[in-house]
Amino acid sequence: MKRITLFSLLLLCVAQIASAQDWAKAALAKSPRHGEWVTIKHDGRSVETFVVYPESKGKTPVVLIIHEIFGMSDWVQELADEVAAAGYIAVAPDLLSGMAPNGGRSSDFAEGKTMEAVSHLNADQVTADLNAAADYALKIPASNGKLFVGGFCWGGGQTFRFATNRGDLAAAFVFYGPPPDKDAMVRIKAPVMDSLQETMRGLAR
Repeated sequence: MKRITLFSLLLLCVAQIASAQDWAKAALAKSPRHGEWVTIKHDGRSVETFVVYPESKGKTPVVLIIHEIFGMSDWVQELADEVAAAGYIAVAPDLLSGMAPNGGRSSDFAEGKTMEAVSHLNADQVTADLNAAADYALKIPASNGKLFVGGFCWGGGQTFRFATNRGDLAAAFVFYGPPPDKDAMVRIKAPVMDSLQETMRGLAR
């Protein structure tokens, strides 16, 4: 049941993407939850990652959030806070870390340049960054060892792809992202919820 609740929460957030940036920044500033930026190092890379903790005394699952083609936006950070509000440790890596001018991240690109940069990210590097972020999150003392992943548009496609490469996922939530090829699909061990398929099923009823 909790997995369905998480899916519903993420689906609701899809509608907020277009108009949420200023609102997201303001909402994040008012959040009672603890959020912090951490630097996750692996294979010579430093991945700036936004982590938000739920207000919980017990151990909780981890949700790895994969940003859209617009990079690590204020909306993605606010989404992480909403996921934490639902009772999960939210971990959102900036996959453009070190890729901006002067070694910066998403926020350091000129306006409109993040889409081009994200579209040219090396697929193996993305997988390595996501694995490093997931491994870091699962070692957080407040984690109960259960890992979910979710992403939107470009991030949705990467969520699908990550599910083909990560065998310990509890579930993957794909929001309007393309699936991997059939040969890769057979490697998926976790349940995958695809919002496009769910929408089409609803229309067909």
